Amino acid sequence: MSAPAPAALGTVDLRTFTFIDILQPQLASFIATVAQGYLPVEGQASLYVEVAPGIVINRLTDSALKKTRVAPGMQIVERAYGILEVHEFDQGEVRAAGAAILDGIGRKEKDRLRPRVLTNEMITGTSPYHTMLINRMRHGNMILGNETLYTLEVHPAGYAMIAANEAEKAAAVNVLEVVAFGAFGRVYLGGPEAEIQAAARAAIAALEGIEGRENTGKEER
Repeated sequence: MSAPAPAALGTVDLRTFTFIDILQPQLASFIATVAQGYLPVEGQASLYVEVAPGIVINRLTDSALKKTRVAPGMQIVERAYGILEVHEFDQGEVRAAGAAILDGIGRKEKDRLRPRVLTNEMITGTSPYHTMLINRMRHGNMILGNETLYTLEVHPAGYAMIAANEAEKAAAVNVLEVVAFGAFGRVYLGGPEAEIQAAARAAIAALEGIEGRENTGKEER
């Protein structure tokens, strides 16, 4: 019996495709906390891919691993989308993995969705009771009372990863939580107000610099 044919190229939607040049210490540790694959360390390059239908991510993982030396940190097949994170110290290997993935679905990097920011807020002088609520749900560092809380919500979800990395690269903040799969991506940061302001600017600048096709938000829900 012949093997089943892969999904038609036209049916695979490239939602998120982002290359991270240098994983920052907190984000790398965060991924290692929540992922179930081969855990990344700071200083490695990383690629984050999100596609629909979700099950196709298995074929793309296979292609990336057979053609390059990257290690998979995260592979998730959730209700609607498939997510893959791969990493390696050699940035060329990570970029080659991305090229293999794009070739496998007949897409170019510019075919990804552009990120659309839904929430971009800072809360100064947080209540200790509020910070306790945040600390109970976070997988990263903690926020303390009277520090500033920053929240970012972005669509598609995968762009939360590069936003968090660039925020950490730009300022001395604590990465509290990053949700990079599902309908929306979310980033929670904590720290001094001035540092949070710098981190927020870097996160937004990173997202605004990503080119892709128009994101109308019609498929959010």
